Amino acid sequence: MERRNIVLEKSYEFALIIIEFSEQLEQLKKFVIARQLLKSGTSIGANISEAQSSESKADFIHKLKIAAKEAEETKYWLILCKLSPSYPFDESLLSKLDEIQKLLSSIISILKHNDHGLNH
Repeated sequence: MERRNIVLEKSYEFALIIIEFSEQLEQLKKFVIARQLLKSGTSIGANISEAQSSESKADFIHKLKIAAKEAEETKYWLILCKLSPSYPFDESLLSKLDEIQKLLSSIISILKHNDHGLNH
């Protein structure tokens, strides 16, 4: 029986929602933020997916750290949307992103803790 990869599943789900939200922003002619969000929001899952075929534990952790950085950038763009009166915003985007960030942080922390000899 194949184990579910929750963080990967959630990143796919989030990417699809970000694609829709970016399209909504483009319809409102908010092109710059739409592109930034599309890029960083879909990159999270791309890096998590890429980590699945990493060459080593260190490579796996490195790719997850990149995904975490992309998540942080995505959060920045979403908060700008939230704070701007002329932008649409959906609070569920931040809560879904927060879930992914917590999962990534937990996975990275556990893997680092289990391998004290790993170079940081």
